[in-house]
Parts: sequence; structure tokens; C-alpha cells
Amino acid sequence: MTGLEILNRNVQITHEWIDELDAMLGWNDKGRTYRLLRVTLQTLRDCLPLAEIADFAAQMPTLLRGVFYEHWRPNAQKHRYDTDRFYASIDHAFAQDPLEDTGDLVGRVFGFLLSKISTGEIGDVRHALPEPLRELWPQ
Repeated sequence: MTGLEILNRNVQITHEWIDELDAMLGWNDKGRTYRLLRVTLQTLRDCLPLAEIADFAAQMPTLLRGVFYEHWRPNAQKHRYDTDRFYASIDHAFAQDPLEDTGDLVGRVFGFLLSKISTGEIGDVRHALPEPLRELWPQ
């Protein structure tokens, strides 16, 4: 594929990911599903070391990889995340339409990512996370 065909295919793959996650969530609201995926990926990114960020992002569709890196400042000081801070970051993006159970929804997003990203890479991501956040990934 060349030119716009590559872009069209990447848009299609991104829609497939969002459609599949939306169905898993039972929301029938692709905009809200996209927002949950985006903020969860970006919060996860902010918890990972630099090398792991790049390896993880490499397995995403191009458009979602861009979303993953959006607003990223690699030289910014890392926050120390625990479960409450991780969830608070997600909840902040949903201040106007609060989530019912952030922990469950984050677990579902992580479960979805288990089906899209290689097992080895997910293992690397889990291992690179601070101890309290490793428990957020379903086994």
C-alpha cells in the first residue's frame, strides 16, 4: 500500500479497536469509549520508563500511537502513581460525565489491550509499572 491507502487502513484499524472496546464496555458510545482508551493509555504512558513506552507504542495502530504520545513531555518529572492517583487521572477526564466504576473500566481496557498487544510486551509493561499498578492488569 502507498499514499492514502496506508492512512485509510490505519483509520480503519483504529475504528475496529474502538468498536471492539465499545462492545466490550456495552456503552454504544464510541466517543466516550475513545476518550476512556485515550486517557487510560496516556496515564499508563506516564507510569512507564522511556524504553518501555516506545516498545509498547510500537504495537499500536499508527493513529492510536499518536494519541498515546499526545501531550507527552519525556523530560517532565514523572509522577509517582498509585492506584488512587491512576484512577483520579482517568476520572478527571470524565468530570462532566462521571464513570460508575473506574477500577472496573480500567481493568476492561487493560483486558482489551491484552487481546491486542503481544503477551511478552504486556508482561514487560506490567513488570515496569510501580508495584501497586501491576495489580490493575487482569491475569
